[in-house]
Amino acid sequence: MRTRRPTTTALDEQRIPVRAKLAAAWTSLVLLYAYVDILAFFKPGVLKDIEAGVVFEFDISQTLFTVFLTLMAIPTLMVVLSMTLPARANRTTNLIVASIQVPFAAFNAVGESWRYFYGLGVALELIVLALILRYAWTWPTREPKPGSRSGSPAHPPIPLAGAGGAAGIRPDSGPALASKDMPE
Repeated sequence: MRTRRPTTTALDEQRIPVRAKLAAAWTSLVLLYAYVDILAFFKPGVLKDIEAGVVFEFDISQTLFTVFLTLMAIPTLMVVLSMTLPARANRTTNLIVASIQVPFAAFNAVGESWRYFYGLGVALELIVLALILRYAWTWPTREPKPGSRSGSPAHPPIPLAGAGGAAGIRPDSGPALASKDMPE
């Protein structure tokens, strides 16, 4: 009688680009901000204060809401900027904006009576900001090749499968290679 042995296969661990990690982290931060604010509406007295024209001891006004919108737009825009800015500007922007967001996140817990709720919200936001700072700070670099201007190619190699296996060819590599240049 045969006993069936479970087969284990290793999962393919693909490297996640830094840009994707940053965009995902900024998205998480925006969602945390939104959910903490939405759940806070269920706190006793909050809706009554809003109806009376007060939000967190501030009188509701167009100026106040413009400031709130601006503060929320910054991390929201960072999702797009993290995916689109050139690497050097991307790294610098993420380091600066995340550093500025740390005190903003911590401010949300100041003077609150619901310490567990706001404490957890702030702790989660600070963890995400720490991840953003870590991802940006440890952005991978390439050593420049001798005679080149920068360490990264204008276009990354595109793997093409052929009779001889996979070969990396850049889209801007010029005319087709002669047969003597082809790997055997």
